[in-house]
Amino acid sequence: MGEGVLERAFAGRKAWLFSDGKAGNDVQSLGVATALGLDVTMKPVAPEGLHKLLSPWIAVPRRERFGSPDGKFAPPWPDVAIAIGRLTTPYIRALKRLAGSRTFTVILQDPKVSLATADLFWVPEHDRLRGHNVVTTLTAPHGFTEERLRTLAGAIPDFLTALPKPRVAILLGGSAGSYKYTPAALERLSAAIRAFGEAGAGLLVTPSRRSEPAIVDCAREAAAPFPHVFWDGSGDNPYPAFLAHADVFLAPADSINMTGEPCATGRPVYVFHPDGGSPKFSRFHDALVRHGATRPMPDRLHAIETWTYAPLNSAASIAREIESRGAGARRAAV
Repeated sequence: MGEGVLERAFAGRKAWLFSDGKAGNDVQSLGVATALGLDVTMKPVAPEGLHKLLSPWIAVPRRERFGSPDGKFAPPWPDVAIAIGRLTTPYIRALKRLAGSRTFTVILQDPKVSLATADLFWVPEHDRLRGHNVVTTLTAPHGFTEERLRTLAGAIPDFLTALPKPRVAILLGGSAGSYKYTPAALERLSAAIRAFGEAGAGLLVTPSRRSEPAIVDCAREAAAPFPHVFWDGSGDNPYPAFLAHADVFLAPADSINMTGEPCATGRPVYVFHPDGGSPKFSRFHDALVRHGATRPMPDRLHAIETWTYAPLNSAASIAREIESRGAGARRAAV
């Protein structure tokens, strides 16, 4: 996709973001909405029983009274609606049926439904879904725009000033799906963290919600002998500051978001691979290597390398597609 300037044709327009409560999903939908400048209303959904089991193919539960004036999904309809995750799909399908061309509907990721379910689908490039209304990007959308990173970089937090350079942000993942943090994987992770410390780097370590205690303990012990900041989950999350101020990153292969977000900086991203993997994740990581954004964490780090590449800002690319196609749909409806 081109890197043209956002027209902000939807700036200030009303938007519904259907949320299944998963933080990683909300990061993606909010990233796109922010890039568009939308006035967002979050619409949490929590289907139960059969409706949870059969989503995304089943209808919205009758108890929701979707479209009723006194319900929580009532007109006036928004200008844009974004859904992500299979549990939200029945809701955007119902909205598209009732609102018609009044609302431009977007589905992020592939819930395995007809492409007629929404006006536009986005999937990461490593996904196989393709079609006339499907757009792809290398990384997932998020809220770390160039402007936001520039603002964050303009204010150095006190906890960073004493750390030596280069500063290496260590982003911790967790066992999920095909990836496992076995004892052997934890030993490799420990060795990687120690290697950065022994090379003279200041370490910025942050766990994620999926980081098991064994991973957190492993990283804490490995970082202990070296100058470091370790977020223990209390107080404000320093992750945004880490992204803005780190010179190098170590990202977990098991997280699409945590690997993709540092690639918005244009700075080096090493990727740590725990045990396991899948063809889908391999396609994702291979594409980032070809772009020049990432390199696998070597078994032995002889020196901290530096490299540059064109920063990846998927939210802006998706927003441009929504602006272009949404404006066309509006003209056609008039």
